[in-house]
Amino acid sequence: MKAMQTMKAMKAMQTMKKTDNFVPMNPLKKLAGQTAVYGLSSVLGRILGYLLVWLYTRVFLPGEYGTVTVFYAYASFLIVILTYGMETAFFRFNESEQDKEKVFSTGMISLIFSTVVFLFFASVFAQPIARWIDYATHPEYVLWFAWMLGLDTFSRIPFARLRAQNKAALFAGINIVSIAVNIGLNLFFLLFCPYALQHDSWNFITGFIHLIYRQDWGIEYIFIANLIASSVTLLLLIPQFAGMRWKLDPKLLKKMLIYAFPLLFAGMAGIVNETFDRLLLRYLLPKDMAAYQVGIYGACYKISILMTIFIQAYKYAAEPFFFAAAKGKDAKILYARIMDYFIIVVSFIFLATMVFLDDFILRFLIGKNYWEGKGVIPILMMANLFLGVYYNLSIWYKLTGRTVWGAWLSILGAIITVLLNLWWIPLGADHLIHGYLGSAWATFICYGAMMVVSYLVGQRYFTVKYNLIRFFGYLGLAILLYIISIYLVPGSLVLRVIFHTLLLFVFAFTAYLVEKPRHASLL
Repeated sequence: MKAMQTMKAMKAMQTMKKTDNFVPMNPLKKLAGQTAVYGLSSVLGRILGYLLVWLYTRVFLPGEYGTVTVFYAYASFLIVILTYGMETAFFRFNESEQDKEKVFSTGMISLIFSTVVFLFFASVFAQPIARWIDYATHPEYVLWFAWMLGLDTFSRIPFARLRAQNKAALFAGINIVSIAVNIGLNLFFLLFCPYALQHDSWNFITGFIHLIYRQDWGIEYIFIANLIASSVTLLLLIPQFAGMRWKLDPKLLKKMLIYAFPLLFAGMAGIVNETFDRLLLRYLLPKDMAAYQVGIYGACYKISILMTIFIQAYKYAAEPFFFAAAKGKDAKILYARIMDYFIIVVSFIFLATMVFLDDFILRFLIGKNYWEGKGVIPILMMANLFLGVYYNLSIWYKLTGRTVWGAWLSILGAIITVLLNLWWIPLGADHLIHGYLGSAWATFICYGAMMVVSYLVGQRYFTVKYNLIRFFGYLGLAILLYIISIYLVPGSLVLRVIFHTLLLFVFAFTAYLVEKPRHASLL
C-alpha cells in the first residue's frame, strides 16, 4: 500500500514539473545570489562612479566633459572589436568541451595575438589617428586609450573564467579594487593636488606633487587614472594564468571563431546603438554647441544608466547560468519565470529613479549646468529597460547556435539608431525634437524594436512561454505610478518623500500579492 502511495506521489511530482506553475527554486535562488554578489561590485562601482560624475560636472565645463564622453564612446566601440565575441564563445565551449584548460588557453592566446597587433599599430599611428578624429593636438589621448583597451582585453577571458567557475566573490573583489584605484587617483589628481599646491606650508607634500603633477592638465588625469586601474586589474588576474599550458588548438579555435564571428557584428552594431549618438551629436551639430550638448547628454545618460547597475550584474550571473541550466528538462519554464522576476526588478528601478529624480538624484549626481537635459532621463531609462529584456531574450540564439541572428538584430537596431539620429539631431524649426532629445528617442525606438523582433523570431526557433500579461502589467503599473507622481506633487519635501515612497510600496506590494501564490517559498 505504501509502495503504491509512493509511486502515486512520484507521478504527481512529475506531473507538476510539466506544468507552468512549477519552477525549480534552487536554481532561481542560485541566480539571485550570484546576481547579488556580482551586483556588489557593480552597484558599488556605479555608486562610486557617480561620485566621479558629481566631480567631473563640477570641475569641468560641459564642453570639456564632452571630450571625455566622446573618447569613451570610441573606447566602447573598439573593445567590442578587440574581444570579437570570444567571451561568449568561451562560455559555450567551456560547457561543451571536456578539456576546459584547452578552451581557456586557446581563447586567451587568440586575444593576446590580436591585441598585440592592435597596440603596435595604435602606438605607431597615434598622431594620424588623433588628426583623423579631430584631436590632432592630443595624440597622447589615442595612445593612452589604446593601452587601456589592450589591458582590458587581456582581462576579459580570465574574468569570464571566474564567472564560469562560479567565483563571483573573487570576481567582485578584483573589480572593487580596480574601481577604488580609479576613483582614488581621480580624487588625488583633480582635488587633492590642486588643493595641496595652494598651501605652501605643505612643503613635504608639494615637493612630491610637483614631480608628478601638471597644472595645465585636466581631463588628462581621468584617462591616466583609468589606465592605471586597468593595469592593476590585470595584475590581480595573473593567478588565473597559473598552470596555463599556453597551447593553441587550431580546430577548437576555428570552431570558437565561427561561433563568435556573428557576435562580433552583433557587438559592433550594439555599440552603435549605445554610443554612436554621442559621436553623431559631435559631428551633426554646429561646432560652437556640439561639445556642450554632448557633455549635457553624456552626464544625463549616466543617470539613466542607473538601470544598468542591475542589468550588468544580472548579465554576469545569467550568461553562464543559462548555458548550464539548458541541460535541464525544465529549462524553458525556468527562463520564463526568471523573466517575470526580471521585469519586476527593472520596473521598480525605473519607478524609484524617476520619483526621486528631482529631489535627490539630480542634486547629488550632476552639477546645475547639466540639469537642462533631464528630460531625456525617463526616455533613456525605459530604453535601457528594453535593452535588459532583450538580453534576457537573446539566450535563444546563443543556446541554439544561431548567433547570426544576434548580428541581424543588432544591425537592425544600428540602422534605426543611425537613421533616426541623422533625422532628429540637426537643429531646425521643423523638428519637434532635435539635438540630444532626438538621440534619446532614437535609443528608445532602437531598443524597443530589437526587443520585439527578438521575441517574435525567438518564439519560432526556441519557444519559451513568457508571461506577456505580467510583462505589460508590471511595466504599465510602474509607468502609471510615475505619471501620478508628475501630476500630484506635494509642496513639502517631507511630504513628497513620503508620497513617493508610498508609490514604491504600492508597486512592491502589488508584485508581492501577484507572485506569492506561485512562489511562496521564494518570498
